[in-house]
Amino acid sequence: METAMAQSTDVSFKNLDGSITFGATVSVPAKGNTYNAVVLISGGGRQDRDGTMAGHPWFKVLAEYLNSKGLTVLRMDDRGVGKTTGDYDLATTADFANDALAAIAYLKSRKDLRLKKIGLAGHSEGGAASAIAASQSKDVAFLISLSGLAVNGMSSLKSQNADIVAASQLKDYDMKRSNEINNLMFQTAFNYADSANMEQKLNDTYATWKKKDDAYFKTLNIEFDHFRFPIYSYVMNATKPWYRYFLKFDPVAFLPKVKVPVLAINGDKDLMVRSKPNLENWKKLPATGGNKNVTVKEITGLNHLLQHCTTCQLQEYTSLKETIAPEVLQEIGNWLKSEGLSNR
Repeated sequence: METAMAQSTDVSFKNLDGSITFGATVSVPAKGNTYNAVVLISGGGRQDRDGTMAGHPWFKVLAEYLNSKGLTVLRMDDRGVGKTTGDYDLATTADFANDALAAIAYLKSRKDLRLKKIGLAGHSEGGAASAIAASQSKDVAFLISLSGLAVNGMSSLKSQNADIVAASQLKDYDMKRSNEINNLMFQTAFNYADSANMEQKLNDTYATWKKKDDAYFKTLNIEFDHFRFPIYSYVMNATKPWYRYFLKFDPVAFLPKVKVPVLAINGDKDLMVRSKPNLENWKKLPATGGNKNVTVKEITGLNHLLQHCTTCQLQEYTSLKETIAPEVLQEIGNWLKSEGLSNR
């Protein structure tokens, strides 16, 4: 497929051990080619190569912008999505980092593209995956983190859920109950992340809390109790490889080893990845390893998808017409130009 900005081709490639076949799209600038490239890495949850989230083709829009700046872009279906094989539920953030490196290896094998530098652009958890990849391979020439994670997994889960609860319409007493059971379950999951009996421990923790909570609710003298903790689905997700790995994820093990230019952009209304502590780590941790070429930007009024938002709650994403705020794209463009990676 050709547009005014780029020529797009559907491709496939395998990971290092040949266990996964990836379906992807490579879009090459129609003019003004810089012979630099970017691999896009998705955040949490299964996504297709367009990065479709809440109806927004996030990566397609980002790819078109990057193409307009002269960069080649590879965007791929997540494991078990579209033309990519494998089981998403069995993969971890470390696996997604390896998938990104497999994409870079594929681009390097394409001698016809004549590529000079290949970087990674990750959204949310994709930011963490990009840091892991860059800490392990000199093939990564630069990083762009968008709403990217740079705090440890346990802190992220606690703050994420506390922020979602605080922004909700729950009554004060239900907010208290929600934060209490969330934190209990997170701590139990963390304590038994490497254990075969995590499921039993989580169910025991919930049962103990439920007895205490039932007694507490009676003291409120309220007729109907509308509060529900999704114990079944939580335990099912928590015992999977992704959650076990994420609980123990710590960027201190990776970001100090990142020696390449970094741009990190977060929105101050993000309920999923708090902007300030994450941007602080994006700046601070590479510096401990000697990397001072890190640019961080907090943009006001933007949610996790970097859209201008009103309530900024997750359910609002779909109703917003904007896919990515124009000032985010502008910041990316300015940074690419300052690093000599784009030609306009």
